[in-house]
Amino acid sequence: MADVTQAQIEEQLATYIDPYLERDLVSTKAIKDIKVDGDKVEIDVVMGFPAKGYHDELAARLKALAEGIDGISSATVNVSTKISAHSAQKGVKHIEGIKNIIAVASGKGGVGKSTTAVNLALALSAEGASVGMLDADIYGPSQPRMLGVSGKPESLDGKSLEPMNSYHLQAMSIGFLVDEETPMIWRGPMVTQALQQLLNDTNWKDLDYLVIDLPPGTGDIQLTLAQQVPVSGAVIVTTPQDIALLDARKGLKMFEKVEVPVLGVIENMSIHICSECGHEEYIFGQGGGERMSEENNADFLGALPLDKRIREETDSGKPTVVADPDARISQIYREIARRTAAKLSLKTKDYAARFPQIVIQND
Repeated sequence: MADVTQAQIEEQLATYIDPYLERDLVSTKAIKDIKVDGDKVEIDVVMGFPAKGYHDELAARLKALAEGIDGISSATVNVSTKISAHSAQKGVKHIEGIKNIIAVASGKGGVGKSTTAVNLALALSAEGASVGMLDADIYGPSQPRMLGVSGKPESLDGKSLEPMNSYHLQAMSIGFLVDEETPMIWRGPMVTQALQQLLNDTNWKDLDYLVIDLPPGTGDIQLTLAQQVPVSGAVIVTTPQDIALLDARKGLKMFEKVEVPVLGVIENMSIHICSECGHEEYIFGQGGGERMSEENNADFLGALPLDKRIREETDSGKPTVVADPDARISQIYREIARRTAAKLSLKTKDYAARFPQIVIQND
């Protein structure tokens, strides 16, 4: 009997559609190497997004597919992750120490955007990425409390700040520099300057992703971010409520206008499950986030329940993903994180860092 060829194995593996990429692993070039040795095969898979919690399942599925080919008795599948830098808006300079920036936005307040942002960052970290969190809400910084961090950041050279660390996240917020109860009575230009300093004057260390928790709305900070910060992709957080969806659409359209790709929509407070009887109720309406995604040609990244534990755990400085990593809610956050990073991994890569800079000197 003729030996099995690499092409036959590729054809078989291409029948598996990855649930996060929503494409097969051959066309997305995730299958890096196939070694055939008689009736044995070894397959190397390199994913472009962090998915530590999914590697074993993926390996098992691909192993079963390969071993389903006549002439193959055993298959070994090695799954790893390599996260690349992806391109941002044209003409915006890359920031040292950060591969990708993901902006988390909402059209209006009260939709749980900051809670979603911190759990998304922690979920990306739990999946194996190096992650930072920038709290861009200058007027109402909430990340210091959510991450359970107090104290002021160090400055080793008197010019730049060392990020604070919490649960393996590198974090920076104006809340670390001012008292929690001090109101920021600043005009727009001061706020945007503060954001740029927090971003550019922090010594971020080899981040795969920097998650930026934006204030609600489409004002000065959002425009500064869109025009001067290299954002690889944006995530819109909404609730199913019509008024929240209306404002979320404005945020989505703003990112489209400034050519920042929208990675998708997260519907927060989607369903309430009674802790006493288990009754499920759609308090804020049903399916609004999915409809908005379809109407605006955006991906629907997932729906999160309305659950008091999310609020309690975040308020106590230990967000759900780290407070109860095995809980169903934590698993939903991790699935959303994989989907978000997977959508970003399909975007154009940033090759600018590979080219040397040409400097002309006058002797």
